[in-house]
Order: sequence, then C-alpha cells, then structure tokens
Amino acid sequence: MGLEASQITGTNFVYQNFSFERFLDDMVELGRQRIELWGIAQHFHVPIATDDDVRRLGAQLAARGQSLYCLTPEQVMYPVNLGSDIEWLRESSLAMFRRAADVTAELGGEVLFLTPGRGREDEDTSEAWKRAVDGLQQVAEYASTQGVRCVVEALQRSESNLVFDLDSLARLDRDVAHPNLTIALDTVAMATAGDTVDDYYEAFGDRITHVHLVDGAPSGHRAWGDGELPLADYLRVLDEHAFSGMMTFEIFGAAYARDPLRAHRQCQDAVIDALASLRA
Repeated sequence: MGLEASQITGTNFVYQNFSFERFLDDMVELGRQRIELWGIAQHFHVPIATDDDVRRLGAQLAARGQSLYCLTPEQVMYPVNLGSDIEWLRESSLAMFRRAADVTAELGGEVLFLTPGRGREDEDTSEAWKRAVDGLQQVAEYASTQGVRCVVEALQRSESNLVFDLDSLARLDRDVAHPNLTIALDTVAMATAGDTVDDYYEAFGDRITHVHLVDGAPSGHRAWGDGELPLADYLRVLDEHAFSGMMTFEIFGAAYARDPLRAHRQCQDAVIDALASLRA
C-alpha cells in the first residue's frame, strides 16, 4: 500500500490563540481522526495536567470520533532541557516527560515526541551531550513500560547546539541505542541542514516512523505553497520506501495565527494534489 492522505494527523500547531474545542472541530471538518497534540499551556500543559484534565481531554476526543496518536510536549520554548547542567531544570524535564508518557498511555496514544535539548553556547558541549543521551535513555525506557514508543528529531541550529543535522542525529541514535526510540524526520530542520529525505533513509531506513511535513524557505514552518521546499519529491521518496507512519503539519507564524483552518486546509490540499500526481 502506498502513501495516503489518511496518514496526515490533525494537530493544534498554530491553534494556540484558539480554544481546544475549536481546534478539534476544525480537524473534524478536515476529516482528521488521529491527533498529534502539541502540549501547550493554553490547551494541555503536561506539568500541571491533573487526572481529571486527562479524562476530560479523552472525552473531548471520543465525542468527535478522534484519538490521540502522538503527544508532543512543548520543549523548546518552555524551561525543558534534557541537556541542562542545572539540576532542578533537568530533573523537572525528566519528570515532565515521564508524566507525558503516562498521559499518552492513558489516552491510548502510541507516540511520545522528544527533542535532545541543548548545551550552553559558551561551553564545550561534550557534557551536555552525555546528559542528553542519558535523559533520552531514561525517558525511552520509562515510556516502554507504559507501552508508548518514542521518536526524536533533529532541531535547527538556532534551537539546539547538540543535534541539528543528520550526522548529529545519527550519532545520537547510536549513543542512545534504545529499542524504544525511533526517528522523526522534520522537513524544515532537514532542509536547513542541507540534508534530504534520501539521506535520512540511507542513514535510518525504516526506523523513520514519524514526519513533521512542513514548507519553508528553507526555514519558517510555513504552509505548503508558501515556501520553496519540494513537497512532491519528499512524498515520492516516502512512498518509494513504503513509509507507514503519520505526517503532521507543524505550522507556525503570524501569517496563520488568525485563520489556522485555512492554513491546514492549504497543506492538506497540497498533499492530496501531490499524491494524485504521484499516482497519475
């Protein structure tokens, strides 16, 4: 079976200024049943989410025939950093991810999305690297006890000085070496590093299990058609490798903040059209 539009998740990326209910209703309108939930404070802030909050979220999904696929806690803007040398910050980060694994399992989700964190720019990164590797090992192991699979992605260099291209992601993967950690491909982080989808498959093969599918110039996290990245080429390679995971439109920016449904529909239509051309 080839790549299909049903592999697109619904997601609340760029819905931070709208209610959670509006986001879910818009995803119903787009036909999105499986959700990658961005754990932002306005919708679902993992560190303070109570058991009642989790049950309420589950009921909201169930009422619309939706289900959680992936939980992606905010971990770049918030004080979350597995590579930190500040003890309270690293310990609270580990606790947050353990709680996120619990929540994912309780809601019947499959995937917990991770990033490696960063070290200080004015210090050697070797110790931060060790902390990040250890932190990812701990989280991946804990999540495995909950039946939740973890994925990790490379960030852009502005977001991390540890893992920001394919080579550093491959090194991280080798060093963590945990069977419960697989690879997420982010098209913007990939493009800004000068890597390609073919490069990712050469390095990781079928261990690529999740994709953040987003346009850019090459950065920017734009809706498809608003950047310069080759969507059709990306989808062709994913299709050739029988990619069976899910794809999420990780859109950000003021251009989409007031009408996120339009941006998500623009992305969805672009993928559907590209897939149709692929099959023609």
